[in-house]
Amino acid sequence: MLRLVTASRGIDPVNSFKRLFCILSVLLVSACTGIPEGVSPVTGFDVNRYTGNWYEIARLDHSFERGLQQVTAEYSVREDGGIRVINRGYDTKKQAWQQAEGKAYFIGDRDIGRLKVSFFGPFYGAYNIMELDRDDYQYAMISGPDKSYLWILARTPTLDQAILDRLVNQAADLGFDSEQLIYVEHKDK
Repeated sequence: MLRLVTASRGIDPVNSFKRLFCILSVLLVSACTGIPEGVSPVTGFDVNRYTGNWYEIARLDHSFERGLQQVTAEYSVREDGGIRVINRGYDTKKQAWQQAEGKAYFIGDRDIGRLKVSFFGPFYGAYNIMELDRDDYQYAMISGPDKSYLWILARTPTLDQAILDRLVNQAADLGFDSEQLIYVEHKDK
C-alpha cells in the first residue's frame, strides 16, 4: 500500500531508501574516520620511517582489545600504496595469542599522519597520529575518531617515564580521560 501511495505522488520509495542509505553511510563513515576536536595530525610524516614494529605502551579501553597484554603492531607498505597492519596481543583469560590483520590508507596528503584503518571489510576507523618522535620515530600517540580512543606506542617494550608522563599530560590537556589509561605489560618472549 505504501508503494502505491508514494508512487502515485511521484516518489519512488526504493530510490528514496537508496538515497537515504547512501547519505547515512557517508555520514557514518566520515564520523568513524574523523578527528577529535582540538587534535591535529602530525605533518612532515614519513611512512617509511614509521613502518616496522611498535609496542603498545598504554591505551584507553575498548572492546576489541579488552583483556589483551603484550600488544604489538607491525606496519609495512602495501603494493597498493596503503599500509599493512598486523596487531598481536596475548589474551590473558583465554591464555592464547590473538592476531588481526588490517589495512590502512591515508586520508589526504601522505605527509600528514592521518589515516583510516580497517580490520573488518569495508568499515574504516580513524588513525590520527597526534604526536611523534620526529627525530627517531621512537614513540607515537594516536587517537581514533573521538576522545574515547587513544594509544601510546613505542619501538621498545618500555618508554622513558618523562616522555610517557609528557604524552599522558598532553592527552589530558586535549580532553582524553588519561586517568583511565591501561598500561600494557610486556614480557620476554
